Amino acid sequence: MNFAPVLRVFGVLVVVLAIAMLPSLALAIVEGPANAAHFGLSLVVALTIGASFFALGATSGPFELNRRQCFVVTASAWTALPAFAAIPLLGTSASFVDAYFEATSGFTTTGATVLAGLDDLPASILLWRSTLQWFGGVGIIVLAITMMPFLRVGGMQLFRTESSENADSFVAGSLAMARWIVGIYLALTCLGTLTYLTLGMSLFDAINHAMTTVSTGGFSTHDASFGHFKSGGLQWSATILMACGALPFVAYIRLARGQYRDFSSDVQLRGFVAFLGVVSVFLALSVMQTMHLGFGDAIKLAAFNVVSIVTTTGYASADYQAWGPLAIGAFFLLTFVGGCSGSTAGGIKIYRFQILGRLAHAFLTQLARPSRIVSVTYHGRRVDSDVAYAILAFIAVLLFSLAASTLVLSFLGLDLVTALTASATCLTNVGPGLGAIIGPAGNFAALPDAAKAILSAMMVLGRLEFFTVLVLILPSFWER
Repeated sequence: MNFAPVLRVFGVLVVVLAIAMLPSLALAIVEGPANAAHFGLSLVVALTIGASFFALGATSGPFELNRRQCFVVTASAWTALPAFAAIPLLGTSASFVDAYFEATSGFTTTGATVLAGLDDLPASILLWRSTLQWFGGVGIIVLAITMMPFLRVGGMQLFRTESSENADSFVAGSLAMARWIVGIYLALTCLGTLTYLTLGMSLFDAINHAMTTVSTGGFSTHDASFGHFKSGGLQWSATILMACGALPFVAYIRLARGQYRDFSSDVQLRGFVAFLGVVSVFLALSVMQTMHLGFGDAIKLAAFNVVSIVTTTGYASADYQAWGPLAIGAFFLLTFVGGCSGSTAGGIKIYRFQILGRLAHAFLTQLARPSRIVSVTYHGRRVDSDVAYAILAFIAVLLFSLAASTLVLSFLGLDLVTALTASATCLTNVGPGLGAIIGPAGNFAALPDAAKAILSAMMVLGRLEFFTVLVLILPSFWER
């Protein structure tokens, strides 16, 4: 394999990460020399290594990126970039394992944290955490819309565009799509900042929470997460913005181009919104009974936390474990759902559930009438066998990874609830788990280093939809 294009792309990504440190470095300089030293060192290291990689890759002639190189770039970026991003976090007296866990959680938009006392942390560190989630969010959208269909991972080939059909037009098409995505992402972030600012947040809180809401990341500047803000208007606006981050960004592009009918008729979008509405009302009725609240307060609490978990944001406005067994079970199951394809959200994704439902219906129809030929379609496209197999394989690998990581974490001494929900929340990039340790009112600081290392790997594995990483361990992948 020719690694020159891989080095070139990776070098650019490291340089971009270094440039992203500048706002946090500016704050760190104001705060004092200790924080400034960590950010300054990180920036110099990242710039030097990034420029070196780019220079090495630029000596190979015209830039071309084939399918195998895309796999290597993607996997290496999501595993190596957090190592550079972790250096400033060492200024919080965190170990490298903790700093890498936090950076990985940020870059994968998981939102699980090992840091306590967020209200007292330096502003530069808080901004850096939010920046990581913001860049991780836009990175995964670009990856999901441009590369994933080209790589044919987890059924994403169903969403392939003209530019992802062949390698010749891949780079040009990806760059054009990336410009649209970044523009829309910036617009949503600015809208979120202005909304939060108008409804009572400080400028610093508004910027940070806008970045971690639109990216469905969930990092907050406060230990109480979004529960720090008592305003109903802020909670409702965050509910809407989280949902916006989990919508397919291709739908936004259609909307920007004036294709209103295509936007409103999107099967995945409509299914996602309907699911959020039904589950929110269902849990609101449960909250009314267990917490003795009126419907207005109950629907506000239920909708915020349901949308937060389903979109894999991971904010908490309350400890929903106090809502009773039904709520606890529901939130565990909601951990796996996820948002739409081509969004910042993690999880299984709505379209996979919709296709699985149609495949099950087709199978039952053929059982009832064996002579009948049933064709499964989704959003006007036929679901071929390769898409069906990819989706089933995705679910199978997720369940196997969940079981394996739960067993390993249990071996390390974690109780079953903590081991199971930590594995689930990291594989689906949600953030909080269940139980007294890692529940919505806790964090991951008390876990042993080995557990944090395993969960860091699970975050990357889930964020890249498993096969993007697992394909690299096959000897046949490296054969010429």
